[in-house]
Amino acid sequence: MADILIVEDDKDLNAAYKIILENEKYKVRTTFNGQEALKILKTYSPDLILLDLLMPIMGGLELLEKYNLKDHPKVKVLIFTNMENSPEVTKAYNLGATRCIIKSWTAPQNLSKVVKDTLKTNQLSLN
Repeated sequence: MADILIVEDDKDLNAAYKIILENEKYKVRTTFNGQEALKILKTYSPDLILLDLLMPIMGGLELLEKYNLKDHPKVKVLIFTNMENSPEVTKAYNLGATRCIIKSWTAPQNLSKVVKDTLKTNQLSLN
């Protein structure tokens, strides 16, 4: 199964996403901000990063700027945010994000389907 890094500052959401994905047999690591994620990404290459954009210390956009997905072509990034049609989402796509999902539109029980679809796709999409 795929390796997934969750970067989400909301502790409850972080824990819920981890449980849901581990129940689907994904290997999951978690972190609560972009700075922690960058440290992990120095030695860990996930198949997918589930990334919140707005976080303390370092947000998702700054993480994408520093991590540079062009240097990591196998890594897909699934943005999980509530900022629909925002300049931040557009910038995330420009920095290499694969897909953006609006948190309030996606029930937690649908997370594994969204992750599975994102891992299979090479297209950018907003759902």
